[in-house]
Formats: sequence, structure tokens, C-alpha cells
Amino acid sequence: MTEPNSDNPEILDLCPRLDSDDAGVRRIALIELADLEEPEGLPWLVRALREDAAADVRAEAARLLEAWEEPDVVAALCAALADADPQVRATAAQSLSELKSAEAGRVILPWAEHPEAFVRASALRALRELRLADSAPLAVRALEDSDPRVRREAVGILGWLKQYAALPALARLASDDPDTEVRRAATGALGLASDARVLPALAAALRDAQWQVREEAATTLGKLGLADAGPALLAALHDDYWQVRLRAVRALGRLRHAAAGEALIALLGHAISNLRKEAALALGELADPAARAHLQALADDADPEVRKAVRIALAQLDAQP
Repeated sequence: MTEPNSDNPEILDLCPRLDSDDAGVRRIALIELADLEEPEGLPWLVRALREDAAADVRAEAARLLEAWEEPDVVAALCAALADADPQVRATAAQSLSELKSAEAGRVILPWAEHPEAFVRASALRALRELRLADSAPLAVRALEDSDPRVRREAVGILGWLKQYAALPALARLASDDPDTEVRRAATGALGLASDARVLPALAAALRDAQWQVREEAATTLGKLGLADAGPALLAALHDDYWQVRLRAVRALGRLRHAAAGEALIALLGHAISNLRKEAALALGELADPAARAHLQALADDADPEVRKAVRIALAQLDAQP
């Protein structure tokens, strides 16, 4: 990208304010420059991001550059991840996460191995939705990173890229990583393939010390549809947290786990309406005639969502031959 230079009269009019001694004036001038949506204005925005003495101005430049994917812009945003000011770093990370092109991803790739953990994590976050094949080896290596933020973002990349070869490593993280959010992310990523190899790790995650991981495990088991998950999910119906029980109920319904009928019927009387609703829907999936009378008793439930679920479940029972 060239040094700031333009014969555009609108840009030329802004130049005195872009070079003002007042940081507030410079920041407003940058906003007006960005509003022009002219590629010729990019050098001023990049210069402000790289060189302006005021952190507020650098942060504004980072925000304004989020819609541009030119290599020099992406490189400047990557460099800003190591800025001395935390707001500039955070804004640059957010702008990078909005990028959509593979070309931008190739500029970001080297930053995923930067010495600073925040830079590594932010680069991986930006690469995640770009689904760039070259990011997979970086993500596999990053699973061993000392910083949990980096490991968490690496898990996200491997899940988005559906890296089946990474399933054993993800299973290990889901079971053993010391960070709750890494375990939770890895547990969710195990849903990338309906593979019985992940069942032990997910069953273990259903017994994790943190309820958020247990909830994610129940959700993932429901998505995978592994019939052998039924007993572990039945046990999760006794979890101390209703959020975990709700996901387990939903998963048992999707699995059509016949042995769950009695436990699901018991939940029709639960004080939490969301559990009553999910139990009714799951019983409809099971299509167990023994549930009919219990569902009919809930037809006048105080919660309209529960009443709707009961109607759906009864219709499923009526549809059985």
C-alpha cells in the first residue's frame, strides 16, 4: 500500500484534520474518511493504526478497517494485535474475526505462532470461519499450547474443518484439560463425526466437575445419535443442574431410547416448565403408549409452551400404527 496520497477532493479536504495535533479531531476525521468508502482512503487509516500516538485513534482505525480485506490492511490489523493498548488489541482482533476471504487468511496464518498468547489466540479465532486447510496443522500444534485461550481457539478450527484425525486429541482435551472452557469446546467439537470412539470421552464429560461441560456433553451426544449413549444420558437425568437434565432429556428423545420412558414421565411433573416441555417432546419421540395418560393430564398446563409440546407428543402417539 502506498503512502497517503490522493487527488480525491473529499479526501484532500480531510487531510488537515487527519494531521491535526488534536487526537479527537483526528479520530472524527478518520470516521468521515471511512464513510467515503473509497479505497484511496485506506492508506490514512492504516497509517493511523500503525503510527498514531493516541490509543483511541488507533482503536478507531482498527474498527474502521474491519470491512477491508486488502493484504496491507490485514497485515496492519495483525500487527495491531501486539499493540501496547488493550483496547487497540481487542478491536483489531474483532475486526480480523469479521474477515471472509482465503487471501486474508493466508496473511493471518504466520501470526498464529506469534510469541504472545493473545496474538496467537486472536489469529486462530480469525482463521476459524475462513476454513483454510492450511490452518489445520497450526491448530493441531496449538492444542498443546500453554495458554488455554489458544487451545480453545485451536479446538474451534479443528471442529469447523471437520478434522476427523484430531478426534483422539480432542477427546483427550475434553477429559483432561485443566481449563473448563477448553474442555467444553473440545466436548462440543467431538460432535464433528458420529464415531463410537468419542463415546468414552463424552460419557466422562457427562461426569465433569463443571456443569457447563456436562451440558455440552449431553448436547453433543444428542447430535451424534449414538445408541450406546442411552445409559449415560439416563444417569444425567439426576444431575444437580436442570440445564444438564434438559439437554439429556432432549438427547434421549432424539435417540428414541426406550428405557427412558419412566424417567421422562416422572419429569412431566417437574416444577421447571422447560423440563416438562422437553420431557413431553421426548415422550412423543419415543411414541410409548404408556405415556398417553400422563401427557393428557398435562394438557391444561399453565405454560403454553408445555401445552404445545403435549399436543405435538400426542399427535405423534396418534400417528403410530
